[in-house]
Amino acid sequence: MRSLLRTLERATLRDIALVCVADALVGASFGAISVSGGLPLWVPVAMSVLVFAGGSQFAAVGIVLSGGGVLAAVVTGLVLNARLLPFGFTVADALDGPRWRRLLGAQLLTDESAAFTLLESDPRRRRAAYWVCGLALFVIWNVSVVIGGVAGGLLGDTDALGLDAAFPAVLLALVLPALGDRRTRTAALVGAVVAVVATPYVPAGLPVLLALAGLLFAGRPAAPVAPQAPEAPEAAAGTASRAVPLTKEVR
Repeated sequence: MRSLLRTLERATLRDIALVCVADALVGASFGAISVSGGLPLWVPVAMSVLVFAGGSQFAAVGIVLSGGGVLAAVVTGLVLNARLLPFGFTVADALDGPRWRRLLGAQLLTDESAAFTLLESDPRRRRAAYWVCGLALFVIWNVSVVIGGVAGGLLGDTDALGLDAAFPAVLLALVLPALGDRRTRTAALVGAVVAVVATPYVPAGLPVLLALAGLLFAGRPAAPVAPQAPEAPEAAAGTASRAVPLTKEVR
């Protein structure tokens, strides 16, 4: 773990720490909401270890506490987590080694760990960003859920405290640097419009998936131009000497 920390820049480690702080607030609110709503403490704790997906956990608990069935909660969680499938393709190179290590790494895949990985281009830094962010978030999230669950109703109405806004605010901060590219801005804008328009008409979770339609408007990336090797001085001199008579003949 120490070698992974040394691989990343201080600015990246600072940003990961800030994300962990925000997620700790959200995790504490999740534990408090679950327990104060009538669920035993082991339910949010088990969900945090096995599911480890904040949005899906909130949605599933919300359905159960509102009287919905377990099947509806599970389906909703699966729909929300479906967005992680394309994320898995984009960060697959950060997971190497034996199968057990790749399976463990897959459990750490979140929006944040994928975002920090995509910000790096060097393979070593990509791997370090994924594991450092994923492991840190896993520990912080589970600890904060336990603390929030034990605290129970002490947090009161978490929506009134604004804790529910911490999670999307962090994701927005991570996305903003990537919007400097015109293709990315186009895809993000189209996807956001599709999600907002579809929200009143489709079940929860589907607008996020429908937003992937914005990728169709991103266009193809420009083909890289192969660098040309510099011409040898002798060859350049020879070409120049042959070009002079030719120029005189043209005149």
